[in-house]
Amino acid sequence: MDSDLNPQGWIWWPEREDLSLEFMRLLASAQEGGATFSECWLTASRVDSADDDSWHREWTVTAEVNRERASSAVAQGHPATARSSWLRAVNYYLTAAYPSDLSPDRRRSAIASMRECAANYLNCREPVGEVVSIPWLSEFTLQGYYLPACPSRDPAPVVICIGEPGHHKEEFLFKLARHASERGMALLAVDVLGDGTGQSFEEVSLRHKPQRAIAPIMDYLVGRDDVDERRIAILADGWSSSFVARGIAFDHRFAAAVCDGGIWDLHMRSFLNPQNRPFGIEPCPESEADRILRSIRCPLLVAASERGGLKEDRIAELTDRLRAGRRDRDITVEIFGGSEPAAGQGRFDNPTLANEFIFDWIASRIGARPLYNRA
Repeated sequence: MDSDLNPQGWIWWPEREDLSLEFMRLLASAQEGGATFSECWLTASRVDSADDDSWHREWTVTAEVNRERASSAVAQGHPATARSSWLRAVNYYLTAAYPSDLSPDRRRSAIASMRECAANYLNCREPVGEVVSIPWLSEFTLQGYYLPACPSRDPAPVVICIGEPGHHKEEFLFKLARHASERGMALLAVDVLGDGTGQSFEEVSLRHKPQRAIAPIMDYLVGRDDVDERRIAILADGWSSSFVARGIAFDHRFAAAVCDGGIWDLHMRSFLNPQNRPFGIEPCPESEADRILRSIRCPLLVAASERGGLKEDRIAELTDRLRAGRRDRDITVEIFGGSEPAAGQGRFDNPTLANEFIFDWIASRIGARPLYNRA
């Protein structure tokens, strides 16, 4: 494929901007253990832009190489190597499933393989992780991955990591899990895509709002003996949806939240047309959005990017509305500037810098302590 450098210094394919962005995400994930640079470059060099199936085929090959490497490491008693290889396989299968024009059968196959690798990673992890089912709707069960904190006599603080609708939770295993573990927190990675055994999220979203999934997720954690229910935070990874803000606005059990606080609803409500609404999810009317903004009681971090969907002055204007009438509210606004490598939309160009800041903020609000400070 012909390539070039864009102004931010990333390789891209002008004829496929979507795949260029996915390749950027993949390269950035290497520093978190989700890929290796050499595998990314070698695989990309084999992709033929004239062959519609080439992207899926080549990334699947690379995923299967890592899957086989992980199985071999397990058989030889090398769990650390197995964990690393499982995580890379998860990410490469996710990349293989990415193209919007991929056939449904191939996408389902890639996602199924990705989930199998994720489950194998959890089994190799120390302490061992769990694949959990969270009741939500009678016909739709949520699937999550629970990664316990290091063993302790006391219940642990937990951070819920959830992406915007359409986002796969498996990415959190290499993108966010390390940051939680190093700060003494357990992590629950969850998405609203279901367990894959019943109806699709697209079908369910026509009749149910995704923000209603937040309370059942909290209910699940509160019911665990190893969780400190007073120290549960939530992190919404992504910027284009306010469903997490809507979900926590009237559930006051959260100790801290990282999300847009509902300001995306305020910004988009006036001109977002039906064709651009993901899965048919509509922004709130302004009066309801204001009510949501002012109903969030827990400490809130709004983490945005200068090259993201909203300009800095617009973010400042909207966050002022969060503080309206309550100047004592604990609201932090962090905007990663254009000179920083985490300034791209969703911070996917360099997630590490943003996640270090975000998890430090969460730890300071819920009282989590880094492992090296523990007695």
